[in-house]
Amino acid sequence: MLASRARLFKEYKEVQREKSVDPDIQLLCDDSNIFKWTALIKGPSETPYEGGVFQLAFAVPEQYPLLPPQVRFLTKIFHPNVHFKTGEIYLDILKNAWSPAWTLQSVCRAIIALMAHPEPDSPLNCDSGNLLRSGDLRGYQSMAKMYTRLAAMPKKG
Repeated sequence: MLASRARLFKEYKEVQREKSVDPDIQLLCDDSNIFKWTALIKGPSETPYEGGVFQLAFAVPEQYPLLPPQVRFLTKIFHPNVHFKTGEIYLDILKNAWSPAWTLQSVCRAIIALMAHPEPDSPLNCDSGNLLRSGDLRGYQSMAKMYTRLAAMPKKG
């Protein structure tokens, strides 16, 4: 547990130092618990998520970095690899392809990449996955844009 705490403090310091380096990611540590983090990520450009800001919740295990963090979307998102109700993310690096070389920041980058390049063959959201698998890109994009507007964009007025 001490090693994981030390690693998280190191990551926290790096995040503070590199805030301007990656403007698409804002990682925040819970003031009272180093094992709880949130992130705000910007939807990638030229995707239905562009213009949206999505909140992620990180639950970091005490065995970190030997075990991956549990990450989920708090912001509703229409994406084949994200469970619509729970926000659970299906991403190999959060499951069987985890390596201690990954950091919370690099996990955020991988999630942004997944947003831009969905994997419809391993869906957690079957409606979204089926639209992509059947070739209905227009239907998928319009649904994803609608949910981005409803859930991930600041309300005007």
